[in-house]
Amino acid sequence: MTSPAAGAPAAPPLKSASFRAEREASWRELEAIVGRLEARGPRALSPEELARLPSLYRGALSSLSVARAISLDRNLVDYLESLCGRAYLAVYATRRRLGEALRDFFVRRFPRAVRAHAAHLALAAALLVLGAAAGFALTARDAERFYAFVAPAYAQGRGPASSTESLREVLYADRDAARMVKTFAMFLFQHNARIGLLAFAVGLAGGVPAALLLFSNGLVLGAFAALYAGRGLGVEFFAWVLPHGVTELTAVALCGAAGLALGQALVFPGREERLAGLARRGREAGVVALGAVALFFAAALVEGIFRQLVHAVPARYAVAFGSAAVLFAWLALAGRERA
Repeated sequence: MTSPAAGAPAAPPLKSASFRAEREASWRELEAIVGRLEARGPRALSPEELARLPSLYRGALSSLSVARAISLDRNLVDYLESLCGRAYLAVYATRRRLGEALRDFFVRRFPRAVRAHAAHLALAAALLVLGAAAGFALTARDAERFYAFVAPAYAQGRGPASSTESLREVLYADRDAARMVKTFAMFLFQHNARIGLLAFAVGLAGGVPAALLLFSNGLVLGAFAALYAGRGLGVEFFAWVLPHGVTELTAVALCGAAGLALGQALVFPGREERLAGLARRGREAGVVALGAVALFFAAALVEGIFRQLVHAVPARYAVAFGSAAVLFAWLALAGRERA
């Protein structure tokens, strides 16, 4: 039996030219809107254009679906795929300028991440303090132990064999400002940031290496403090260390806290799957480590420039206590939700 539609004429095939002619105007309009949005942000669009953007995007998606289904010209499909991808980001993605992203990081994300790792930070700070106390006590009892705690490259010729006058000269040495900016401060930033990030990275070994690294850094500080205090230069030494040390040691403790958090996720995953928990903790701890790098940079500027230009002990202590108040208030209060 013959079908009633058997004799009906077949529908003409849809050609790329006719398909494009019927819809190209809306594609071009969408492309223009997305282009202005990518270049200058939402403020570049009028309210009418913002209202039309979702409907134009849905129309382009429909055209792409039809083009794929009937295997139209490959160039047309590629064009629609690119346009729909850009339009998707324009409609759904959160677009922020670099300044806004940095402000959000330092005002909200970083302080919140630090407070979320308060327990790890307290443990890291305790390890630093314990190491400093041990280094001070052991070096004060036997000055030769200084060489066991401080590497020759870091000591830079200082040690129990140094004269009191040579030790004092280090605390008040003058440097050419231009050379300091170009070399010394950046060297200190790279060195300190490398130590801090190492403390973060070795957290993947279970957190024990991070704890040992924190303790050993405390040993170095304690050994230097005992060396200078034994020559009657303790007040001058801490005036020399604290202006940059407040920020730098906080950054070291933050990196150590991030490493300890990774070690906890690896050794004690709890009910969460180990790899999933490590990935989540790694993202959270990475925010802390990234913010610590910015603190290392600030400490390097103080260490490489301010400390060499300002020799008055009261001024150095004023900067140290002022920076501590600002730093701890920022980490404790910034980013809190208002009632």
